[in-house]
Amino acid sequence: MEYVKLTFRIFSIMGLLLILVLLTGRRKIGELPVFDFLTIIILGNVVGADIADPKIPHMPTAYAIALLIAIQYVISHFTIKNRKFGSTVTFEPMVIIQNGQFIKSNMKKVRYSIENVLMFLREKGIFDITEVEFAIVEDSGNISVMKKPEFQPLTPNDMKITTKYKGLTLPLIVDGVVYEDNLKKINLDKAWLQEQLRINNIKGFNEVFYLDINTEGKLCISKVVEPSNFIKDFII
Repeated sequence: MEYVKLTFRIFSIMGLLLILVLLTGRRKIGELPVFDFLTIIILGNVVGADIADPKIPHMPTAYAIALLIAIQYVISHFTIKNRKFGSTVTFEPMVIIQNGQFIKSNMKKVRYSIENVLMFLREKGIFDITEVEFAIVEDSGNISVMKKPEFQPLTPNDMKITTKYKGLTLPLIVDGVVYEDNLKKINLDKAWLQEQLRINNIKGFNEVFYLDINTEGKLCISKVVEPSNFIKDFII
């Protein structure tokens, strides 16, 4: 019976945690607001105790998880609706470098040392602080950097060069399986696809690991191949 209880607890808790994840959205752990992060820490303690000891009553744990989810949802709602409340329970972006100069007071607020900031800049390929127009500490703790105009790389727009629309590629074969729905989207069929494989000296769909088509109609084909002896030795 203990194993049955444990199985039930795990499935019920996973369902509740899934709801929490869906509510918090597609964010990485490092990008979670402070309150969401605290909620996860508390949930970890509550869930761990409930699963580790079957003698602990399950319903109070389930109630605690549901309550935490409800509180988190309400806090998130007010954070979005009320700017002042949101700035109170989360970290706001903070400018720490302006026009190549450190802003000492803001660095104290975010508790970043000069060494921390210089390390972040080096990771972004910046070794001279005078190249920086603005550096901003985001609420996730990462630093966003905007270089001064004279240090920014040239773009086709800067050089008055007309570019073509690229768009997204569309997968047509993945691990030997043909995506017929994608073929229909571009008004093509398996017969056309088979002919393209024949042109590229490929006998069947099962010989293709991945194949996609871009907006210009060009195919990118990756066949099923075995690693060379050099690659095998390298992996070992």
